[in-house]
Amino acid sequence: MPRKKYDCLKCPGYCCSYPIIEVKDRDAERIARHFGVALAKAEARYFRMDRTHGRVMRRQKDEHFGRICRFFDTAERRCTIYEARPRACREFPGKDNCGYWDFLAFERNAQEDEDYISTTWHASTT
Repeated sequence: MPRKKYDCLKCPGYCCSYPIIEVKDRDAERIARHFGVALAKAEARYFRMDRTHGRVMRRQKDEHFGRICRFFDTAERRCTIYEARPRACREFPGKDNCGYWDFLAFERNAQEDEDYISTTWHASTT
């Protein structure tokens, strides 16, 4: 098995800021079990329906990216349902490299700041 060349624990959650995080049936059931609630209750609380993608994660406000997955702890910058996370999250980035990590490492090196978070989202000034 190839060794991962990134560290999710040192990332601000770029992939968690995707506008669409698809939730398949098995994912929804796993998340409902994680919280000990019926699937119908989980559907109402945690997901929304998207015309194109079907069931997707609800989102919350985030200081760095504008919006982020509702299960992302914005203070600790960590997933709060890691063991129950959807398949899309389990499979990301799909190989031993992560483009977000490469970008983050480059920016932190350039800024000479190991905690620097580069974003492409900026609050409106109007």
